[in-house]
Amino acid sequence: MTDLKIFVFLKQIVTGGSDDPAKRTGQWLLYCIIVGIAAGLGAVLFHLLMHVSHYFFLDYMAGYRPPHPAGDAPLFGHTHRELTPFLLWIVPALGGLLSGLIVWRFCPEAQGHGTDAAIKAYHRDDGKIDFKVPIVKTIASALTLGSGGSGGSEGPICQIGAGLGSVIAQKLKVSPREVRILMAAGMGAGIGSIFRAPLSGALFAAEILYQDPEFEADVVIPTAIASAISYTLFCTIFGWGSLFEAKDFRFDNVLALGPYAFLALALSIGVFVFVKMFWGFHDYFQKLKLPQWLKPAIGGLATGTIGLFLPQVLDFSYGFVQQGLYNEMPGLLLLTVAVAKIVATSFSIGSGGSGGLFGPSVVIGGCIGGAVGMAFHNLTPAIVPSAAPFIIVGMAGFLSGGTNIPITAVIVVSEITSSYHLLLPSMLVCSLSYFLCRKLTLYKEQVLNKLESPAHKGDFFSDVLEDIKVGDIFNPSGSIAVIPEDMTFEQFCKFFGQTEQHYFPVVNKNKRLTGIFSINDIRSFLYNVSELGDIVIMKDVARTDIITTTPSEDLNTLLKKFTIRNIDRMPVVKDDDPTYFLGMISRREVIDFYNVSVTSLKESSSRQEKGVTLPF
Repeated sequence: MTDLKIFVFLKQIVTGGSDDPAKRTGQWLLYCIIVGIAAGLGAVLFHLLMHVSHYFFLDYMAGYRPPHPAGDAPLFGHTHRELTPFLLWIVPALGGLLSGLIVWRFCPEAQGHGTDAAIKAYHRDDGKIDFKVPIVKTIASALTLGSGGSGGSEGPICQIGAGLGSVIAQKLKVSPREVRILMAAGMGAGIGSIFRAPLSGALFAAEILYQDPEFEADVVIPTAIASAISYTLFCTIFGWGSLFEAKDFRFDNVLALGPYAFLALALSIGVFVFVKMFWGFHDYFQKLKLPQWLKPAIGGLATGTIGLFLPQVLDFSYGFVQQGLYNEMPGLLLLTVAVAKIVATSFSIGSGGSGGLFGPSVVIGGCIGGAVGMAFHNLTPAIVPSAAPFIIVGMAGFLSGGTNIPITAVIVVSEITSSYHLLLPSMLVCSLSYFLCRKLTLYKEQVLNKLESPAHKGDFFSDVLEDIKVGDIFNPSGSIAVIPEDMTFEQFCKFFGQTEQHYFPVVNKNKRLTGIFSINDIRSFLYNVSELGDIVIMKDVARTDIITTTPSEDLNTLLKKFTIRNIDRMPVVKDDDPTYFLGMISRREVIDFYNVSVTSLKESSSRQEKGVTLPF
């Protein structure tokens, strides 16, 4: 049985070929479970390959064994090989070269940070991703990151999960909207499993799509189901618990809000530098006239050079954040790692290497937070008794400013550290960082809001029109001539020569609407007036299958009626009497009203963007 037949068979089990709402709900539940299982298995495979690659490249070849976060211990132990600086310098270039060759040969769209590619697929490609993408992305990312490249696992797992969700949706032959939803569900499920943060996965997929603080409501519930399934599958294999271990820090001093506000400013400066440097390197490597497969190797060599002097920037660097949470990292070193991580990530991923920017943002934000926290701890130990909470809040704030996900940022950091008592300072710092970094983003494929998304262009058109009734724009005072049923064709021709009207309602002796015709309906008869003038009356040429509208009908329904016969004007009749003629309404009136409404909304959005009103 083929894969498609399996999906169709499972679909039929749940729906029984019916459109019953209960069975439709069961169908979607099945879809989300399938996507969750697929994304979970993809995350398991990717995580396993990452550890194999780490073990081979960094430990076995170079003798480098970076610390790991408490929730992600090495799967294969350690070798006893001594550190070889030359190999530590070369290994990231080797991984970049192998990754570049694989991507260039099999799937060029798998290069770079995968989150942006998944966002682009949602907005511009109806959620469609080629089946090769998750396969090539898994291998290429394991090579880039496992060899010491500076990047994160969320970008690859976003594209892997999104690709699997998209492929499943395409196999099921669902609508474009449903393809997008299942693609986003796969993206969120991947994040939820790899970071051991299922709620964050659901929120991330809904919020990452837009620059405005706006959620894609359609994807929240499907992604929550898929994320719960993938998280359960992943943790069943690799163990439960959060990614980082932290004390149960509590916020209990209102004076600490001052240092946290300063932290938001420091994080915003860091976001500005990271965004400008990353996209600067990205654009430079794009213009560089070298083979595409060679560029990640150059980026890897540059990263390895930095790693010779500061090995903390190689790989994910999560272990050093964990040491900061244990208060084992001095403030100056934390600040140095933050700056070097920005440069190393710009080289590794900006050159075309396969990895994500979410992970480095966590590290950079945590290191800046730790450095600021230690400075305030030394100045005012009574207000800031420990720098560790600043690391956690710094992670959230940097994510909020750099990726435009202020709500998800608060939740994801709470989940990955199991620290839920810092929500107040996290909300403050994330809000300030988001406001200060409003014009910046690491994900250029984000659109401002749903109004600007190609995926919602038709939806928004319908939404605007459905909220407006015919009676809101209909003007019955317009002069519309009605034609008596018994008017002869000759009499009409004399009348027609004195009017510019193109559509003619026909009424009986009681002034009730019985038909309608347009100039196009009688054009061929105009040359035979002498023969037909007294024989034909207008009742004979009028159409009796009249399409009408009423004042209470919405404009979306009205516009659909206009397209049935491609007509430009339509009779308006009373709601309770389809023969009582009120007047005519034109398609142009509807379109003009819609354009005015959209322009008004866009101007409002533009004013909001420029700061005329509050941006959140």
